[in-house]
Amino acid sequence: MTADVIRREDGELSVEGSITIDNVVSVIASGVALFDGEDVTIDLGRVTEADSAAVSLLLEWRREAARRRLQIRFLNMPQNLQSLMQLYGVSELMSGA
Repeated sequence: MTADVIRREDGELSVEGSITIDNVVSVIASGVALFDGEDVTIDLGRVTEADSAAVSLLLEWRREAARRRLQIRFLNMPQNLQSLMQLYGVSELMSGA
């Protein structure tokens, strides 16, 4: 199973599918390729599965946005991903992101 990162008509990005260690590198690259110089909003409401690699994905996207001096925010984060972020002690890094 894989995840796709798509740009919706409203300009937001949406992640659809599973984010795991098996596909996280390609999902990171797909998302970064859509960072177009404007602030980034990413809807995670269609993520069907997430393991600890998904936490790395969000942190990497956050770092990339900061490098480009863009604001980034994540919407509709699945509960299991929120729990993983709390477990690893990085949930506060995403507040205000």
